[in-house]
Amino acid sequence: MHVKNVNLETVCGITSTLPENEKPEIAFVGKSNVGKSSLINGLMNRKAYARISAQPGKTQTINFYNINEELYFVDLPGYGYAKVSEEIKAKWGKMIENYLKTSKQLKIVFLLIDIRHEPSANDKLMYDWIVHQGYEPVIIATKLDKINRSQKDKQIKVLRTGLGAKSDTKILPFSALSKQGRDEIWTCIEEALEIETE
Repeated sequence: MHVKNVNLETVCGITSTLPENEKPEIAFVGKSNVGKSSLINGLMNRKAYARISAQPGKTQTINFYNINEELYFVDLPGYGYAKVSEEIKAKWGKMIENYLKTSKQLKIVFLLIDIRHEPSANDKLMYDWIVHQGYEPVIIATKLDKINRSQKDKQIKVLRTGLGAKSDTKILPFSALSKQGRDEIWTCIEEALEIETE
């Protein structure tokens, strides 16, 4: 998809009511500092539209980006950031949960995990929870440029095993630097939208 225009249309805080959008929604969720803003900017072809924070855990809202007046990218709060109080963590968890449970337009959930590490307990919980809600998450293995090419397949296997993901669960490696993986992610989005429009 050629991204012509992007508009940060709705920002929902802990007490906000979620919008009832008419257009399909594509959700992005992942641990703080996993590279979510970099991925969203990369997909939108914008350098810094989604705020990249020097302090992980800054996304405390659900941000709805209107893409080409055709669909929404939904940036969910980062989870698992250590410097945030348990109370705030719980509130963010509730926000994510509420969104996944109530969105009528959600077509696909991308779960971002750092390709260099085994999935954390929080990653595993989030994966299980998304599956429990009836979605088949697509895993985006971020920070691809931080490992040697020869390690890629091994690390993908580590992610799959660590999550207990099915053999056919898509795991797409992505580099914010080289944009490797960008086209595959867009293909995934377009396929999800086509299924809906047929």
